[in-house]
Amino acid sequence: MVIKMRLNRTLKENIEGYLFISPALLGVIIFSLGPMIASLILSFMQYDIVNPPRFIGTSNFKALLTDPLFSKALFNTMYYVGGVVPLRLIVALLAAILLNQKIKGVTFYRTAYYLPSVSAGVAISIVWTYVLDPQYGLINSVLRYFGIEGPPWLQSTTWAMPGLILMGTWSIGQPMVIFLAGLQGIPTHLYEAVSIDGGNWWHKFRYVTLPMLTPVIFFNMVMQTIGTFQVFTSVYVMTNGGPMNSTLVYVFYLYQQAFQWLKMGYGSALAWVLFLIIFTLTVLQFRISSLWVYHE
Repeated sequence: MVIKMRLNRTLKENIEGYLFISPALLGVIIFSLGPMIASLILSFMQYDIVNPPRFIGTSNFKALLTDPLFSKALFNTMYYVGGVVPLRLIVALLAAILLNQKIKGVTFYRTAYYLPSVSAGVAISIVWTYVLDPQYGLINSVLRYFGIEGPPWLQSTTWAMPGLILMGTWSIGQPMVIFLAGLQGIPTHLYEAVSIDGGNWWHKFRYVTLPMLTPVIFFNMVMQTIGTFQVFTSVYVMTNGGPMNSTLVYVFYLYQQAFQWLKMGYGSALAWVLFLIIFTLTVLQFRISSLWVYHE
């Protein structure tokens, strides 16, 4: 009798739990899982929205192998990710260390550094378009003050991508806050032990801060890699993929195929290839994390 009552209570609690999570669960199924399955099916179709889908097998994926713009977009994206992720993590870590000090007005500074991360991407892109203006932009004006003629930035096939990387590095709010939380979780007695042994600030950073922060660094690196691979807004607003496809990144090319040229099947194939690339890189990051991430 007691066992039966316990089973009934457990069943009731399980039902109540599923009822509570059902709105979120339905949201995931309808708005995430459903579109993913639909795009997977469409990746094997020729579909232009106007006409019914037509099954063409793996033709969309085979076309990627001979598409020069696909390889160009993939290279540009890797270039962007390779530039933004390490620079953003370094700048975010340095900012977090500075904002972890006990100084007057530190709350204001933390808010100010975080604001770019919650600002509208379109607005920030427009601002940076003016900042990178070769004639009147802030960066070239400062360089000109020191007698240096700045590059044409977004108007140059050589400097357009570095300009976007510079803009991407500026948005450090999210990783900075996570680094700040990690710094505040490091036990102070470790720093005291280094001081007793005669260590300076570099020894504290090298032998205490960095090892203790490696799990946070790893988390930020994974999340920033995933997010940076999906860069779109800044390219769409600032360069539209130009000049001469020098800033044609993967998601922008996907957008062109699917929504400008209405090749929804080809766009879906591009989306799934991007998913596989990000998934593979994430698995590799987890595999090699045991070589450098410190776990207590």
